[in-house]
Amino acid sequence: MTYKLLALNIDGTILKSNSKMTKQTKDAIGYVKDKGVYVTLATSRPYPSAKKIAKALKVDGCLITSDGAFIAENADEPIFVRRMKEEKALQVVDILERYDCHIRVFHEDYSIGNKVRQRNHLIAKMTIGIGDPLFYPIRFVDSVCEQLMQEPIAPPKVQVQFFNQEDQKRAIRQLEEVVAGIRLQESAPGRFEIVSAGVSKARGLQTLGQYLGISANEMVAVGSQNTDVDMINQVGLGVAMGNATESVKEVADWLTRSNEQNGVSYMIREVFRKQLRLQL
Repeated sequence: MTYKLLALNIDGTILKSNSKMTKQTKDAIGYVKDKGVYVTLATSRPYPSAKKIAKALKVDGCLITSDGAFIAENADEPIFVRRMKEEKALQVVDILERYDCHIRVFHEDYSIGNKVRQRNHLIAKMTIGIGDPLFYPIRFVDSVCEQLMQEPIAPPKVQVQFFNQEDQKRAIRQLEEVVAGIRLQESAPGRFEIVSAGVSKARGLQTLGQYLGISANEMVAVGSQNTDVDMINQVGLGVAMGNATESVKEVADWLTRSNEQNGVSYMIREVFRKQLRLQL
């Protein structure tokens, strides 16, 4: 099989646990691009954050961001965007603010977060954890719900980090019972990505494939998080990182090394080594 597209998650895949990428990873992505393969990022991160990583990797095509809710090469001209309606975002945030959690409402240009009423380091941890503070404006407010009532927005995604399991169970149960037309997926322990129903990285990859004229069996997808499962399961070659969750490993066709062991670089060299350059 000749593969024409490579989709890579960012966190836990391209980036090491210290949020840095290695020269081996950059070189490997350059190597596969030189073979004419289309490289994209498929990430939970918002577009500006993903774009910064893409620029460092010299990846200049369309990016699948916000778990598939926002797909674009240029933020001003997305090829696909599926927003939560203003009233639905308000409804979600209204429920979440009843529990002990940190909330982020993501727009493609900025995000709004609540001030965590615990130790100060929790805000810092949440901010640094998604790698966005330097190039993606964040506004911390006392109440996200009140902010959205004053200035309504239709965000591609809402993210929440719970601090205890009891609040998490109750909040997720209430969201599932009360709010129709949303999709919740746990991306890390206690962290949930909330998007419109039908939105996923898998659907985003389908959309990009149709846009480029590339079929699913001509794609390679690499990931490590539960939000990567559907994407990895639908492509010609689904690859799990060595540090991936068990759910990802169960559906993958191929298991590479961990993100700490240059798993992306190892996979690219092994899978694409014998593939001739595509004639575009």
